[in-house]
Amino acid sequence: MSNSDDSSTGPRRRARPVRLLTVAVFALAGLLFVTSFNTSKGTNIRTDASLLKLSDLIKERSQDNAELEESTGAARARVDALADRDDGSTRAEDAKLAALRAASGTEELSGKGLTVTLNDAPPNATARIPNVPEPQPNDLVIHQQDLQAVVNALWQGGAEGIQVMDQRLISTSAVRCVGNTLILQGRVYSPPYKISAVGDPAALKKALAASPALQNYQAYVNAYGLGWKVDEHKALTLPPYSGTVDLHYAKPVGTTP
Repeated sequence: MSNSDDSSTGPRRRARPVRLLTVAVFALAGLLFVTSFNTSKGTNIRTDASLLKLSDLIKERSQDNAELEESTGAARARVDALADRDDGSTRAEDAKLAALRAASGTEELSGKGLTVTLNDAPPNATARIPNVPEPQPNDLVIHQQDLQAVVNALWQGGAEGIQVMDQRLISTSAVRCVGNTLILQGRVYSPPYKISAVGDPAALKKALAASPALQNYQAYVNAYGLGWKVDEHKALTLPPYSGTVDLHYAKPVGTTP
């Protein structure tokens, strides 16, 4: 009796956990489908479409910033013209103000100078000299420290003003890169990168050659073909800085502006 009961009820007892496990698996699968649908909102989440949309947004915002900078520059020029006409200052005060504007980068600047061009190496670049390891992807692109090294060397060489791509640098300018994309004062740039400076070309070249960071960069130029070009100019004009001069900084949460 007990044997027959065990034989008849044993399989049913073992089957019950299996049925519960099956139900749990289907419930979990349903939850995953619902979560995936809510995340994708009906789009294909396996594509790079979202990245493309982000790239388009960055380009659009960069163009908007360029237009706003142009408008700001025109407005500043009108304000300066009115101030020069109506402020009642003396010639000495006007001369001092002009010198401050020149030093701040908000005035056009012309003179002798040079332009440094940095560029990525060819994507299929290999080692060009003996006893050098084959390059890694990071060895073939321009980095933030490379651009900063050029800018710092030019300042140390006595540059009167510096322009990166089509923007004049001022004291609060920050040269930043995300990957090998330059973000400068709200606008986005891709290589090749051009850095121009007004100053004594001989002194600027000497400062570039003396920079330890750029000596290291030159090693990569020779090893893997990173772009490096220096052009001297007898006459070079840098545009005035046209963006905002307001400082933006973090504030503790809960404080009043």
